[in-house]
Amino acid sequence: MTHNCLKAYRSSGGGEAKSERTLAIIKPDGLFGNHTDAVKKIILESGFRILKEKIVQLDQESAASFYAEHSARSFFHSLVQYMTSGPVLVMVLEKDDAVSSWRTLIGPTDASKAKITHPQSIRAMCGTDAEKNCVHGSDSPQSAQREISFFFDSMPSAGVQAIEHDEL
Repeated sequence: MTHNCLKAYRSSGGGEAKSERTLAIIKPDGLFGNHTDAVKKIILESGFRILKEKIVQLDQESAASFYAEHSARSFFHSLVQYMTSGPVLVMVLEKDDAVSSWRTLIGPTDASKAKITHPQSIRAMCGTDAEKNCVHGSDSPQSAQREISFFFDSMPSAGVQAIEHDEL
């Protein structure tokens, strides 16, 4: 199945683009909804390279640590509950301007709004609302570096359990 978001968000070559890395997460709803293959296909067809990937199960403490910047927000507890409700697929993506390219590809945080304003985005394709929005993307190169380190440099940590699978 081909998705129109590939055409709409494919980066236009040229310019002063700089190769960088970003963290992408397919959240529990994405895995439970069987969107993994479609999302990975969009990633690859949009010119990203998947450098590393693994499925992990976050516990309360590790999810709270990962989303610590949101700890004062009203949705924090619900977000932590959601992110621990099932496994997630974490990936390191690489491409010129990876952070902004991935953010553009996934669309607005609120999937219900994305369905209207960015109907070809990944969140419009497989998310349902602001919380269950299928995917995560780092919001800056600095966040990407911190988030990649969280999952790949310090793993396995006590609260993040890697789940082995044969598809890799």
